[in-house]
Amino acid sequence: MWAKLDDGFHSHPKIRKAGNAAVGLFARLLSYAGQHMTNGIVVGALARDYGTVPQLRKLTAVGLLHEHGHGCGTCAQPEPGDYVVHDFLDSNPSRAQIQQARDKDARRKRSERNRESDRPRNRAESTSNGSRNTPRPNPDPNPDFGNEPQVNEGCHAGRLAGARVDPSRPDPGSLPDRREPSPQHPPRAAPANGVPDFARELADRLANAGIHVAWGTDSQDRQALHQLMDRIPAEHLVQHAVRTWNPNNPPRTIRYLIKVWAGLPAVPADAPLHPATGGTTTRPALSTGEQRAAQGLALAARLRTQENDTEHHQEALP
Repeated sequence: MWAKLDDGFHSHPKIRKAGNAAVGLFARLLSYAGQHMTNGIVVGALARDYGTVPQLRKLTAVGLLHEHGHGCGTCAQPEPGDYVVHDFLDSNPSRAQIQQARDKDARRKRSERNRESDRPRNRAESTSNGSRNTPRPNPDPNPDFGNEPQVNEGCHAGRLAGARVDPSRPDPGSLPDRREPSPQHPPRAAPANGVPDFARELADRLANAGIHVAWGTDSQDRQALHQLMDRIPAEHLVQHAVRTWNPNNPPRTIRYLIKVWAGLPAVPADAPLHPATGGTTTRPALSTGEQRAAQGLALAARLRTQENDTEHHQEALP
């Protein structure tokens, strides 16, 4: 519950005369009377527990509280030792009024629940939805559905024998395979060591140059490598790998080299090799700047490879 406090309370002459300490006690007693619906009556023991005797004397002296035997004609008479808040019922509802309002609210809620329970539980009981409850004809164009086996015995070896099939749906095992390989990149099976058939020359050249990497690739890696070899000859890819190779921190997989090669421009098939290498396996001496650049490229490519490996691993998780 609550108790009202007039917005002019702060400047009322009685309030100013009683003082802040006594007025604070009065506010607590007013709140107590509103919460417990006492019609303004305050038990004396509680009043003396909340405040002091001088504060209670000030409140009774200015007329904010009345003791037993008071002469106010509008306020109730408290028991000896108790107090009553002056004109409490002028601004606050009585206990009877609060109880009456609560009973009315309870009856309203019960009535709403009863109306809700009287509503039809389904459309079959509803008179307003009669058209929706009218039986509809069976739209099944195959009334004999269920008379033919669901499982092709030749494909499934009778593992689901007894199931039924819709005759309008063909057996998946009898459908021809309409998939066609891409004319540019026909499917190639990777051998046991993981090197695709189209990259065997590149793998041999890398090995001859002393660059040994693992060839664990997926379809995306093989497609990227195939596109690289379409625009850059294998010997140029090997030459670039030799120049950027860092023997102190070598990569582990071909994915590293694919990332490094991805930024290279296209090279004509008849373009000469770098004169410093001449297609041999001898690695040219790199300057300090070139070494740092190669180390930076190696680190960046290795980080990208690790990120891709992590992504592939997460995608493979169920």
